[in-house]
Amino acid sequence: MNKLFGIPNCDTVKKARKWLTEHEVEYQFHDYKKLGVAEKELKTWIKQVGWETLLNKRGTTWRKLDEQTKSSVNESSAIKIMLENPSIIKRPVLVNTKVILVGFKTEEYEQLE
Repeated sequence: MNKLFGIPNCDTVKKARKWLTEHEVEYQFHDYKKLGVAEKELKTWIKQVGWETLLNKRGTTWRKLDEQTKSSVNESSAIKIMLENPSIIKRPVLVNTKVILVGFKTEEYEQLE
């Protein structure tokens, strides 16, 4: 079963959900702004894709962090930041038994079929 992590009002998440629905790919949606992300799950993602891929440095949540936090970020501090501020995780994150996809790219999603 595919599990899509994200925030419902995010445009990229909306595109991913629309694509999955149109291609009849079953998935379960997890709103990580409301439900958060388990530390164990986050660490599994990091093992596979790296914390740099998951940490969204382009969004407003990142910009709101103090300069010292931003300039000294490493894997352990990134984990702490993402657990405390799930909206800083790049989205969507699609997880299934074979792959973890971060962001939405049609070409990557086509590999799911």
